[in-house]
Amino acid sequence: MTTEVRTARTDDAGALTRLRVSMFEAMGDPRVGDPGWQEAARQWFAAHVDDPDVALRVVEADGEIVAGAVAHVRTHLPSPGNVSGRLATISNVSTFSEHRGHGYGRLAFEAVLAWARESSHAEVADLFATGMGQGMYAAAGFTVHPMPAMRLPLHHK
Repeated sequence: MTTEVRTARTDDAGALTRLRVSMFEAMGDPRVGDPGWQEAARQWFAAHVDDPDVALRVVEADGEIVAGAVAHVRTHLPSPGNVSGRLATISNVSTFSEHRGHGYGRLAFEAVLAWARESSHAEVADLFATGMGQGMYAAAGFTVHPMPAMRLPLHHK
């Protein structure tokens, strides 16, 4: 079996979207079946393959995409722990269910983390971890932030 980690191309937007759907399914999000957000995600992936502030990575096993991950840089106000204000957010670390347990998600995660360290010019990286991924992220040096994320939907349907 051959395994390759590579930068995603425009024609990988559909696979990246399916990986995102798979991730939300695994988290039990009841809104996962809404095609509106899925099409918006596909368009976002296609539009950002060449963005210097975005890393889209996929893992192929025998030529088939089996996992992927994303990192993107956001700019915040400077702070004591982040003078530049550049923050790399890692997300969409996902493996199709039939391919889990082979380390493909770890390969995708390590690829975007390497990009964040080497190419993003960000000082800090963050992510939201599921219980399934928390150990992998902790082993890479991520810690739970003392100020938990809070969220408020601003628009309601």
